Amino acid sequence: MKHIKVLGPGCAKCKTTYNNVVEAIKQTGADADVEKIEDIEEMLRYNVLTTPVLMIDEVAIIKGRVADINEIKKLLTEK
Repeated sequence: MKHIKVLGPGCAKCKTTYNNVVEAIKQTGADADVEKIEDIEEMLRYNVLTTPVLMIDEVAIIKGRVADINEIKKLLTEK
């Protein structure tokens, strides 16, 4: 199972990224859970400077931009 985190303070880009992740999981049927992290102190633990951040299995994959659904689907089906 993949563990996905979307880090961001709740801005429109962060919400869009989260929604895109949820949709990508639905479309692929991937075995994954998704968590939205909006707490600034928790984000700082990940050394986040720009948001949104898409993390898969504790690795920051995409930083500072919205990941589209097809891009996320590709990441979910790798490995």
